Amino acid sequence: MQKRQLGKDGPLVSAMGLGCWSFAGSYGPTDVAESHATLAKALDLGIDFLDIANVYGNGVSEQVVGAFIKDHPGRFTIATKGGIWRDENNVRGFNNSPEHLRAALETSLRDLGIDHVALYYIHRREQARPVEDVMETLVRFKEEGKIGGIGFSEIAPFTLRRACAVHPVMAVQSEYSLWTRLPDLGMVQACKALGAAFVPFSPLGRGIFAEDPADPHAYAQVGFRANTPRFQEPHFSANLKALEPFREFAASKGATAAQLALAWVLHQGDHLIPIPGTRSVAHLEDDAKAAALTLTPADLAEIDRILPPGFAHGDRYSVLQWKGAEGYS
Repeated sequence: MQKRQLGKDGPLVSAMGLGCWSFAGSYGPTDVAESHATLAKALDLGIDFLDIANVYGNGVSEQVVGAFIKDHPGRFTIATKGGIWRDENNVRGFNNSPEHLRAALETSLRDLGIDHVALYYIHRREQARPVEDVMETLVRFKEEGKIGGIGFSEIAPFTLRRACAVHPVMAVQSEYSLWTRLPDLGMVQACKALGAAFVPFSPLGRGIFAEDPADPHAYAQVGFRANTPRFQEPHFSANLKALEPFREFAASKGATAAQLALAWVLHQGDHLIPIPGTRSVAHLEDDAKAAALTLTPADLAEIDRILPPGFAHGDRYSVLQWKGAEGYS
């Protein structure tokens, strides 16, 4: 597996990481053995960058990873997140106060069984709190040796610039794939200019690029996609139809649609480190092969012809899911 740098001064990590949200059951039932088998396969494949968050299963994902790395110390570069909370009615809110972030970070470290995390993201910004104040809190964590670098998730380029005026930001994480191209309107470019890594999550469109995308009826009551417009009819069927020529083009290249979609992301800049999420050994093995695919300018042009920006039917988030993500279009 090739290596890429996590920010201007950060560690070298695998060009493709592993998102661990599904370890907590966000895309259907899972178990510890299945998740640990996937982590073991990641090591076999040279994938050493893990992405987690304290709210994934209310700590479950961190605990699952922590149980694995206890027997494999120092093998992974780990990023986790804080800043989201839920009230007694399970309504999601955002808290970037020093007290909340410190408590969240300490809990994450305890669940992971480590005393330092390589990268700590603000999962969602609390808009009423100046980002400069939040940066001061994160800089203190770094000075204390609890985190190696500072990150933000789903922010706008102007927020990144404000944050970097206080201290360098190691990485920005946002949804980015062939069917979610918003970061092309400034975030991909801003990260490169400011020396931050750009970490695309859901680079496979939450499974739409899989060989057998799940039927919406199969997860009607389970997981994140149940409420996502792009996975609801009539959008879902329209999206499957739009992807048919892309699947044919992938096959002509001797690749799966997932491999070609990931290779496209990797070709958007050497500061991009996508983190496809899976708890399946077979899917991870398939995904990893994307790092070896070389796409020519003609290939990239053909992909843009087949799947032009904005081709997807339906929004990537529901109204409630949009809450917290910064817009800039």
